[in-house]
Amino acid sequence: MQIKITVDATPEEVRRFFGLPDVGPLQDEMLERVREKMRAGDAAFDPLTLMQPYFAPNMSNIEAMQKAFWESFATASGGKASKK
Repeated sequence: MQIKITVDATPEEVRRFFGLPDVGPLQDEMLERVREKMRAGDAAFDPLTLMQPYFAPNMSNIEAMQKAFWESFATASGGKASKK
């Protein structure tokens, strides 16, 4: 037996149905901050630092994850991993 259900709903309706948070205002705020920094031409502008307060504590080690990813990529492609 096969049952097929079609749901005609907008992404907003699905988000509300599942009880997911509305991140639109947060996204708008973050984009405005990025725009302000870009307009000011801030040389020390770092998007990661800007978003750090919104990351979970265990997400603070993103650099280590990136390093591990690139090292495994280099090793898999036949190159040598960096020794940094």
